[in-house]
Amino acid sequence: MTTTLQNNSTNLADIKKKTVLGSFSYFLRTGLLQAIGLGSTVVLSAYLSPEDFGTFGIVTVIIGILVFFSDVGLAAALIQKPTTPTIIEYRTAFTVQQLLAWVIMGVVLVMISSGWITQFAGVDAKWILLALGISFPLATLKTIPSIILERQLLFSRLVIPQIVEQLVFHSTLLYCAFSGIGVVMYAYAVLARSVAGVITMAVLQTWSFGFALNKNALKLLLGFGIQFQLNDLLARIKDQLYYLFLAGVLPLNQFGYIQWAKNWSMYPYSLTVQNIMAITFPTFSRLQNNPEALSKAIEKTLFFITLIIFPLLVGMSVFILPLIHLFPVYEKWLPAVASLILFNASTAWSALSTPLTNTLNAIGKISTTLRLMVFWTALTWLLTPPAIMYFGYTGVALAAFVISCSSYITIYLVKRILPIQVWDQVWRQLLGAVVMAVVGVLGMATWQTGFGELILGILVVGGSYLVVLALFGWKKIILEVQSIKRAVG
Repeated sequence: MTTTLQNNSTNLADIKKKTVLGSFSYFLRTGLLQAIGLGSTVVLSAYLSPEDFGTFGIVTVIIGILVFFSDVGLAAALIQKPTTPTIIEYRTAFTVQQLLAWVIMGVVLVMISSGWITQFAGVDAKWILLALGISFPLATLKTIPSIILERQLLFSRLVIPQIVEQLVFHSTLLYCAFSGIGVVMYAYAVLARSVAGVITMAVLQTWSFGFALNKNALKLLLGFGIQFQLNDLLARIKDQLYYLFLAGVLPLNQFGYIQWAKNWSMYPYSLTVQNIMAITFPTFSRLQNNPEALSKAIEKTLFFITLIIFPLLVGMSVFILPLIHLFPVYEKWLPAVASLILFNASTAWSALSTPLTNTLNAIGKISTTLRLMVFWTALTWLLTPPAIMYFGYTGVALAAFVISCSSYITIYLVKRILPIQVWDQVWRQLLGAVVMAVVGVLGMATWQTGFGELILGILVVGGSYLVVLALFGWKKIILEVQSIKRAVG
């Protein structure tokens, strides 16, 4: 008994240490990627028109829908599995994904040959769609090595292929943009990224490559995987499929405004929520039999996500107008500003709900998140059309914000299972964000008068957030940092 307790304590300490070290390494490296992506988007926003953003948005929405059919939740099942997967399970998952990827490639070829995509989104769209279709079989070559790294909590190695992919993708985009190639540049960038990612992952993590279709292994993995994939299906109906519908009913330039605003609002989300979720899903899965440790891990996740994302979202919302006024090349995006601010507000809610739905998945409560996705999907399809009727294309972002407010339900559901304290983890950051917004709006007329005034505004507004944290959150931050130091050991 004593030996078992010691082993459990050692395992928990090892999980904490790997998670903390991996989180810092992963966050710093992916922060670099986000900076690269942000810089690339700034340049592309100057070179591309709203119609170009609309074209790429339509193609990526189509691919987002097809992504669902390239997996049946097997990767998530392998990560969430309490015991170490066998080589037969790995090979079975790989074989199924390969088969599905080539089926998707066939669907893409049919769509291109029919001419439908050309009529819908222009000639360049078919080349982007083809490149994205080719990326499906290539992506499956990275799946099993990625799962192995995630199960070992080796996040610092897991992020290396992403760094290479992003560097290759954005450098290709920028080269093509400067060369005047146009929106078809996304096709070249996607292919270059896919090949670079496969090569890098093959160097980093090998595995006993092979094919198998074991009935027992497939049945075991599908028990969790299908429910997980149903969640994904509903998410895609709520997002990708609905955006494809929007692309069909709205003019291409208006859809481009929506796509541009949505893309910008996702940078803070990708930097914080998505990056941390990539780490916490396998970590939460390992902690599913230790409620106390899991509760603390969730609370720390919420604290550090909101500590970073709240000021980023407010800063982006406050300074988008001054930036457009100071750089006339971006004036074409002025009609999208309201959408950006509303998408940012909905992203703030997502910063709370996503870690909690991720927790439910990690502890096997996949049926609960499935019901949540049904609810949110229904709201999206019911509320967005009337919002568009009354507010035009800005109604899409407005409806997204209204729906995001229902994310409070996830807090209630998780608190029924685990003794987490959500309000204590976020109120200081929320207060700082509100003060930031007030200071930013009051000085808006000044920030847009010159570049020096803009820099001053960024310092003043950002400083107001730090002042609030210093007054109300200093002790909390010290405690959290000390706990992280203890975890690292």
